[in-house]
Amino acid sequence: MSSLEVYTFNQSQISLAASNVERASPEVHLASIRTTRRLNTSLGEGFILVGFSDWPQLELVLFVFISVFYSLTLFGNITIIILSRVDVRLHTPMYFFLCHLSFLDLCYTSSTVPQFLINFHGSDHTITYGGCVAQLFISLALGSTESVLLVVMAFDRYAAVCRPLHYTAIMHPRLCQTLAAISWIGGFINSLVQTCLLMSMPLCGFHRLNHFICEMPVLLKLACEDKQGAEMKMFVVRVIILLVPVLLILGSYGGITQAVLRVNSTSGRRKAFGTCGSHLLVVSFFYGSAIYTYLQPTHNYSQSQGKFVTLFYGIIIPMLNPLIYTLRNKDMKEALRKVVWKCRNLS
Repeated sequence: MSSLEVYTFNQSQISLAASNVERASPEVHLASIRTTRRLNTSLGEGFILVGFSDWPQLELVLFVFISVFYSLTLFGNITIIILSRVDVRLHTPMYFFLCHLSFLDLCYTSSTVPQFLINFHGSDHTITYGGCVAQLFISLALGSTESVLLVVMAFDRYAAVCRPLHYTAIMHPRLCQTLAAISWIGGFINSLVQTCLLMSMPLCGFHRLNHFICEMPVLLKLACEDKQGAEMKMFVVRVIILLVPVLLILGSYGGITQAVLRVNSTSGRRKAFGTCGSHLLVVSFFYGSAIYTYLQPTHNYSQSQGKFVTLFYGIIIPMLNPLIYTLRNKDMKEALRKVVWKCRNLS
């Protein structure tokens, strides 16, 4: 019997029990509700990930689509990491941070996609409570780290364009390592705060998540008892980790635009905008989808649309990042051409 069939059977049994309780005394009814809540929030009980079972005709197409995109994500980001290591010309702050971005994308997709593909292919769509919390914590930590890292990359571009003569003095290796460490530590602290706030709220109702991963807005729909207080705290944390970086990035690119417009050379302007254009494109994709998912009220969150938005920022964007940075970057294309040429000579 599949997990969805088990869920349907359990739901019918619970509905029958509920009708019997309603005919009982108010005290028995209240005690039953409390017991149900305690059972529903116990650590031993897991969740059923519905996934795309609402659209069974799309499941095979999505399985092939996600498998291909996941393979391209692994190949593209690993390629960027290797090229940034083996080519001496890419030993610069820009490619140092790009390596961290590629590693983040690798970790993020690998924390969600394999289990999603297993659920697609098999009949067991369940995930334990501990597994769900761990997946939520890791995905939030990596996403928050990327949010901070994109600000660091914007600062690096600002220093390169607006302070070219002092760039190497400003972005020295120790500062780059410190900024990268701050990004990782800040991301994991943000995830720890949000995950702890969620775990402090009891979850009511049936443990059926209308999603293919443990996503924060979906879990919040199951929360009860002091829901508004915890949600407000979490909203403040999300504003800090999403809107504040967006404002800082917009401010840095405002300064970059002013500096570029003062350049008399047309080729110089084109080179400066080309250097920053790839980063700005990644920023638009990442923050646009993240703000849609995490900064709208829970009662307005559409779980059907949320699945496709999660597919976009969780699978498509990590696959697009290597393409954006390699196709629009002359140094990266030269490094790739050099490695391919060496491999052909060796073969």
